[in-house]
Amino acid sequence: MSFVIVSRPRPHVALITLNRPDRMNAMAFDVMVPLRETLQAVAADNDVRVVVLTGAGEGFCSGADLQHSGAIPGVAGLTRTSIARRSMDLFNDVMLALRRMHQPVIAAINGAAIGGGFCLSVGADIRLAAEGAHFRAAGINNGLTSAELGFSYLLPRAIGSSRAFEIMLSGRDVDAVEAERIGLVSRVVPGDKLLETSYDLAEQILRYSRVGTELTKRMLWSGMEAGSFESHMQHEGMAQIYVRLTTENFDEAMRARKDRRPPNYQD
Repeated sequence: MSFVIVSRPRPHVALITLNRPDRMNAMAFDVMVPLRETLQAVAADNDVRVVVLTGAGEGFCSGADLQHSGAIPGVAGLTRTSIARRSMDLFNDVMLALRRMHQPVIAAINGAAIGGGFCLSVGADIRLAAEGAHFRAAGINNGLTSAELGFSYLLPRAIGSSRAFEIMLSGRDVDAVEAERIGLVSRVVPGDKLLETSYDLAEQILRYSRVGTELTKRMLWSGMEAGSFESHMQHEGMAQIYVRLTTENFDEAMRARKDRRPPNYQD
């Protein structure tokens, strides 16, 4: 059985499903290694323009597999210290693969997003949640830290520092209603409508040009890492000029508006 499944529910949309429902899609190496490879393969597929990431069954991802972590690849002959570092690098690579994808990534959070699963959800570009979804920064509950997989970088930028500190230090559950209220997710929908809503959002994004959506994603992430307001404006300006001068997108948008038809972008 494959623990990561890729399907094409609509044209130019890839659905990536963590497929270990009996373990709430826990982050065993048997799941994370194929997830990393899948993200990289889908990123390289030029027919895919939007990605939806979800979990099979009742959970999105329950974080570390506390029963069996699976086989760690490429660690033969290493000591425990080196194995620990290689293991963390593998998980980090999953988060980096999400960030590096050309396509916008929508996390369709169908249930529990706990520990590393919470981190995985925050690594997506957009988050939609089912009514029964909930989030927990579980590391602190297990005698560890809640800071892993870039979580202490991403969460404050998503919801603000005070809320991030409180959620990460308390280890409490955040239900879907609160998640929407604090901006952790964009929208909460009935569970049976979650994927359909995600696909509808993907199709809305697909109406626009490829280079426009890809650069918008890149600029948003770049802005959260920018050293200054002015330097980021320069970065944005170069991206805008690049699209304006190297494509016919703007002219086509004006023609389509005049003709009262959808634009047909060729980039």
